[in-house]
Order: sequence, then structure tokens, then C-alpha cells
Amino acid sequence: MVASLDNVRGLTLAMSSSAFIGSSFVIKKIGLKKAGDSGARARAGSGGHSYLYEPLWWLGMVTMILGEIANFAAYAFAPAILVTPLGALSIIFSAVLAHFILKERLHMFGVVGCILCVVGSVGIVLHAPKEREINSVGEIWHFATQPG
Repeated sequence: MVASLDNVRGLTLAMSSSAFIGSSFVIKKIGLKKAGDSGARARAGSGGHSYLYEPLWWLGMVTMILGEIANFAAYAFAPAILVTPLGALSIIFSAVLAHFILKERLHMFGVVGCILCVVGSVGIVLHAPKEREINSVGEIWHFATQPG
């Protein structure tokens, strides 16, 4: 199977998107904890907005926005059947980073879930059907109206 340059670009963007989005959750949580530890204002869980003054929280938001932009751009290069399953990898990045950086414990079900995400994503990407090229609106209508 020969991969086109556009598919490689799309897959690279999708994987980097997962890394950005997964790490953004950890960065934002560090920012939330830091804002909550200051004690000067009400915590986010109590309706406070002190986290808005925390630069780490904003760094997490920017990281998430960059990840979503990369994900959006990935759809321009590769078909959705290749890009969408790789979104599950953000869960893996988030879980692994939370385990090592936030010292959160990853239980057995979490490990099994991570393995299933990886196996499912790789399986779908490897066995994705070839995308047909559509040349007219009539072809789109034909495909949309015929049964599955």
C-alpha cells in the first residue's frame, strides 16, 4: 500500500493534534490547581473565576486551540476515515501525561482502555477503504440517494 503525501500530512497533523489536545488537559489542570491553591479567590468548582488570571490555564487553552486547528487542517489533507480515529489518541496522551506529571494513578481499566483505543485506531486506519474521487454534484446526489 502506497501512502500519498497528502495522507501522510493529514495523519501527521491528526497525531500532532492529539498530542496538543491531550497535553492541554494536563496543562489546564495544573493551572486550575495553582489557581485553587492561591486561596485569594473562590475556586472554579464554587463558581469562582480565579483560574482566568492563571497563565498556565491560558497556555492550556492555547494548546487546545492549536490542537483543534491542526485537527481541522488534517481533514483538508486526509479523508475523515483516517483522521477521526486518531482523535482517540488524545485520551492516551492525556492519561500518560497525567500519570507521570500529575502523579495520578492509572488503574487497570484505564490501561485496558488505552490499549483498546490504540488497537482500534490503528485497525481502522490500516483497513480504511480507498476514497473515491467525486467529479460532479450529480455524483454526490447519486451516492447520497442510493442505499447503503
